[in-house]
Amino acid sequence: MTTPRRALIVIDVQNEYVTGDLPIEYPDVQSSLANIARAMDAARAAGVPVVIVQNFAPAGSPLFARGSNGAELHPVVSERARDHYVEKSLPSAFTGTDLAGWLAARQIDTLTVTGYMTHNCDASTINHAVHSGLAVEFLHDATGSVPYENSAGFASAEEIHRVFSVVLQSRFAAVASTDEWIAAVQGGTPLARGNIYASNQKARARRATA
Repeated sequence: MTTPRRALIVIDVQNEYVTGDLPIEYPDVQSSLANIARAMDAARAAGVPVVIVQNFAPAGSPLFARGSNGAELHPVVSERARDHYVEKSLPSAFTGTDLAGWLAARQIDTLTVTGYMTHNCDASTINHAVHSGLAVEFLHDATGSVPYENSAGFASAEEIHRVFSVVLQSRFAAVASTDEWIAAVQGGTPLARGNIYASNQKARARRATA
């Protein structure tokens, strides 16, 4: 079993999601912040490089406006050491940044994703990473979602986070808790990722026995 060459990426842990106008609702933001801190500390102790990502919109934008308090990194992240910093303006942390080159230069083969939001920047970064040939891990309790309502309907933060986590585990990422990830890092072992066929078969079997 090959030991993963991991990097921990901490996406957009900014005040906008905590005290601003886009508050994370599920999982509880204080819980996810605590787990992000634990993951960063565990990464540092294990020699896993940490990448911090910060999203900016133009001044005057309703969210993440450059120069606003909402766009600033939350102290949980800003007060901890990092190995690399990425500034972005689109959902994927790879688009228009040096992230891919930085990871390749360090022979990173596994990207562990934390931060916000599960369904937006996290999912976009995960998809981009998979298409680039990286293995991906997603810490479901160190991330989070907000609710939406629009012309397509309504979805709660819990529904969005749960469904995205299930879909990610089916193909794109090994979805795990922070505790499970820390144990894997300390043991030098990979996390198990599912697949589409097995995920569908298990769901069909559940329905057949309901």
